[in-house]
Amino acid sequence: MMNPQENTEPTYLDVGTGAESRRIAMKLMPATKPGLPTLVWLGGYRSDMSGTKAVELEKHAAEIGAACVRFDYSGHGASGGAFRDGSISRWLDESLAVIDHIVKRPMILIGSSMGGWIALRVIEELRKRGEGKRIAGLVLIAPAPDFTAELIEPNLTETEKTSLAERGYFEEPTPYGPEPNIYTALLIEDGRKNSVLKGIIETGCPIHILQGMEDPDVPYAYALKLVEHLPADDVVLTLIRDGDHRLSRPEDIARMIAAIDGILAN
Repeated sequence: MMNPQENTEPTYLDVGTGAESRRIAMKLMPATKPGLPTLVWLGGYRSDMSGTKAVELEKHAAEIGAACVRFDYSGHGASGGAFRDGSISRWLDESLAVIDHIVKRPMILIGSSMGGWIALRVIEELRKRGEGKRIAGLVLIAPAPDFTAELIEPNLTETEKTSLAERGYFEEPTPYGPEPNIYTALLIEDGRKNSVLKGIIETGCPIHILQGMEDPDVPYAYALKLVEHLPADDVVLTLIRDGDHRLSRPEDIARMIAAIDGILAN
C-alpha cells in the first residue's frame, strides 16, 4: 500500500542566516489520536526521509494515530545546502530547529546510525534547556555515536590522511550506492566537539537499541559500549544475529515498530 505522504510535497524551514542559511525539507503527518507522543525520524549519514525505515515509521504512526515528523538534513535528500558543508553541529542545529518549530508534545526520537548520535545530542541540548521531559523515549537503530573519532579516525590509511590534509576530504567506496562516501576534515574535527561517549549519558527516558551482529559498519560490540555509558536509564538492547547495518528487512521493521510500541506502552 502506498504511503499517502509520498504523494505530498514537503514543507520547508529556513535554518541559519546569511551564508549559513539553508532550507530544510520536512514532512509532517498530524496526529489523529490525542495524547500520543510524536514520532520523529533522525536519519543516517547520506540517507534521507524517503528511506524504507522512515516511510514504514510513518505508516505505523498513521495506524496508531500518532503524529510523525520526517526531514532531511542539509545536503541530504530534498533539503538545500552542500553536503560537504555538513557536520554533526550543523545537522544537530537543524534537528533542534525542526523539533522546536513543529513538535508541541512529547516525542519519541527514532535515530538510525548517525541519527542515533544526533538523537543523543538532541536530548543533551534539551536537558541543558530544562526541556528533557519533551523526550518520551529513544529507539536507536545501529547507533553510531562518535563514529568519526571512534570508527573512522583510528582506521585511516596514509592515503586518506594525506587526502584530508591536502584536499580537506577523502572518499570511500560504499555498498549502499554508486557514489562513494565523502568524509571531510570539517566533519571529523567537529565530531570531536560533539562527543557523547566521554562519560555517563543521562537521557531520563527509556531507550531501545536495535543492533545487527553482522553489521559491517558498526560492530555490535559498539552497541554494548554505548549501553555502558547509559547506567542511569532503562535500556533494552536487542542483538539481531543475522542483522546488517541497514536493518530494513520486514522482520527488522517489525522489531523497530515493536520497540516504539513498547515505549508507548510504558
